[in-house]
Amino acid sequence: MNLLLGGSGSQPAIDWHGTVLTYADVEREVRRWPHAPMHDASALSVPEALVCVFAAARQGVPVHVEDPAARPERADVPSGAELLVATSGSTGRPRPLARTWRSWTDSFAEFTNITEIGASDRVLVTGPLHATMHLFGAVHALTLGACVTDNELDATVAHAVPSVLRTLVEHAPHLRLAVVAGTALRGGAEQLLGGMDIVEYYGAAELSLVAARRGAQPLRLLRGIDAEIRGGLLWVRSPYTVLGTDEWVGVGDLAELHEGRELVVFGRGSAAVNVGGTTVIAEDVEQILESFPGVRGAAVIGTPHDVLGETVTAVLELDPDAELAAIKAHARSGLVKEAIPRRWMIVETLPRTGSGKVARGRVKDSLND
Repeated sequence: MNLLLGGSGSQPAIDWHGTVLTYADVEREVRRWPHAPMHDASALSVPEALVCVFAAARQGVPVHVEDPAARPERADVPSGAELLVATSGSTGRPRPLARTWRSWTDSFAEFTNITEIGASDRVLVTGPLHATMHLFGAVHALTLGACVTDNELDATVAHAVPSVLRTLVEHAPHLRLAVVAGTALRGGAEQLLGGMDIVEYYGAAELSLVAARRGAQPLRLLRGIDAEIRGGLLWVRSPYTVLGTDEWVGVGDLAELHEGRELVVFGRGSAAVNVGGTTVIAEDVEQILESFPGVRGAAVIGTPHDVLGETVTAVLELDPDAELAAIKAHARSGLVKEAIPRRWMIVETLPRTGSGKVARGRVKDSLND
């Protein structure tokens, strides 16, 4: 067993929808949880799901934490599996993953040192637990003795993607730390967050944490992580991988490695758009577009072109009062010619993963249907 509650007694453990469970309450419910060969927390409320997760770890049996609306196809459960999760599905259908608890808990000490999260913190979870960044944040908090909460008003730490953090600034007055994952946080969002401490980490569902930084520091590989650049793409060797992976895992992101430990990630290699021989990174264009007021989300994809090979198409989710002409002018002022979208589409709602990321792959599939 590698998963232990970090608090006890009357310390608040989970504050959800106004109901508070102390660590004594959680301990009692974990002990009471029925024994079974395998547990499934996927469709449970967050408090019940977290109790189920800790009960499964204590009983030494696997537990599913998956999206009940989009379960991955899982032929079997690998030997030694303790946590059954899935990829986010941002580039396609979610894929099944299986890991041990140690593949997470062995990174907790370094993650704590980087973030300085402690037992006195109230840790805001901003999305469903089947998004592994949220499950990781909640489990890490409970192993420290902190309180997991959905109450923005008294939260001191938030785990969230940048688009969610933008909305928290006005509603979470006591946040001292934003832990950012899922997509990169760029200058515009950092300015919006004011003087709040920011920890950004880079990882993948198959790998867990790979690199992290605080504030404006460069991303640095965590201890025990090795990385190589092969053909411009990032490959990682890590003790935190899911079961069944090779020694080196190809992440699929375009990246550079400096001085052996500093990592610069440009975005998914599969999301690169080749415009007349110029490589345009979809994430870079999306971040420029999303920095403009009124743009709730953007998905950038390549559209075949007889002469240029591809051109850039932007699919936008906008506020009601947003003006496309102003957004186009913003794009022209901030992007090189090849990266400026030639085709613009506005949709009511962009598909998103559980963590809040725009599911670019699903947008591309819908345009090709």
